[in-house]
Amino acid sequence: MKPIRLDKYLADMGAGTRSEVKNFVRKGLIRVNGETVKSPELKVDADRDIVEYNGRCVGYADFEYYMLNKPAGCVSATRDNVSETVLELIVDKKRKDLFPAGRLDKDTEGLLFITNDGDLAHRLLSPRHHVEKTYFALIDGIVTEEDRALFKEGVDIGEKELTLPADLKILTSGIQSEIELTITEGKFHQVKRMFEAVGKTVTYLKRVSMGGIALDPGLRPGEYRKLTEEELEILRSQDSADIQRRIEC
Repeated sequence: MKPIRLDKYLADMGAGTRSEVKNFVRKGLIRVNGETVKSPELKVDADRDIVEYNGRCVGYADFEYYMLNKPAGCVSATRDNVSETVLELIVDKKRKDLFPAGRLDKDTEGLLFITNDGDLAHRLLSPRHHVEKTYFALIDGIVTEEDRALFKEGVDIGEKELTLPADLKILTSGIQSEIELTITEGKFHQVKRMFEAVGKTVTYLKRVSMGGIALDPGLRPGEYRKLTEEELEILRSQDSADIQRRIEC
């Protein structure tokens, strides 16, 4: 990558604001390649130079990508005055500009991607890309084959258009049913509203996959890990037309 100003480098990595970094330089707390720095405007090579703040090495990460198993009660936001946010769960992040790529309701659990890559987030969230999102849910009521057929045609949830075709799998059917639902859009409270449209109530909801990536079964609620290069490649190279064809089959 291109050389970057030292004050921006350290500010990006959460060492402080640019003004605070300038103060650190004046106090002699910043070293580059073993030498104390005298100018916050010094250009550094993030791939080669060794930057230290107060004796601690500060590596540079242009982008960060995390898979989080979001717990219930946590909000999908960068900050909140009342509830814990998903960003507060990522305790070893380097970047200060991370955000959730999409959102899950406060009471919904499961897969959430955390990143600072705006292009990837747009690729995952843009309506025209029809990225698959699969949810496991407990439903208060008997889910039927008629429901499955209706979901495949599209459901009236009170908007101008029906929902796009969705794949409903009935795992168990009874007073409380277990289902998996795959949708390719992200309307507000969509899964809950779809079942409300057929006279049923979602009592538990968990996202289990998104964009071809399944939630790591080893992650307990509140736990996270970095995305692998293979997972990133899958997210970056999805064919939206192929996804739509699979749902319509």
